Amino acid sequence: MELGLGSNEVKLLPYTNEWKEEFNRVKLEIMDVTGFEGERIQHIGSTAIINMPAKPIIDILVGVDDKAKVDKALFNELKSIGFLRLRVERPGEIVFAKFTDDTYEVKTHFIHMVDFDKELWKNQLFFRDYLNSNDEARDEYQIIKITSAKQKDININTYTDLKEPFVKSIFTKRIN
Repeated sequence: MELGLGSNEVKLLPYTNEWKEEFNRVKLEIMDVTGFEGERIQHIGSTAIINMPAKPIIDILVGVDDKAKVDKALFNELKSIGFLRLRVERPGEIVFAKFTDDTYEVKTHFIHMVDFDKELWKNQLFFRDYLNSNDEARDEYQIIKITSAKQKDININTYTDLKEPFVKSIFTKRIN
């Protein structure tokens, strides 16, 4: 299984069940070092959507009781299994990445740490579950992803921006 992308690289690979297996392996590592219950560690992103081409990076949603109270001890626990906190600003999230080596150029996994069972948590799981149960939406998203990835001079920010309207349209279908 090929995993990893450079910082501004956009590349889609065909879906593989190995992504789920890799998520499950890393989930156990996270549970082991943090003591978090399994329900608080979820596979999200396109690698969690059956038959969806995806960037070869495993996205993991980790729910904490209060993101504002996350401390250095938790950062060190995640660091012990290769996850480093990134200095990216994403509203409502603390982001960690795992890399192929100590050059820190190629990311293989992301942890998106959010408040458990709050808006971001619910939206991410709803999106994954909706696309896994709705062929029409999954096909539409696949077309958007493939078309966007093929654009000339595509970069990760533009790629994300091109997908965002569709993603937000799915979030609006969620009923609290």
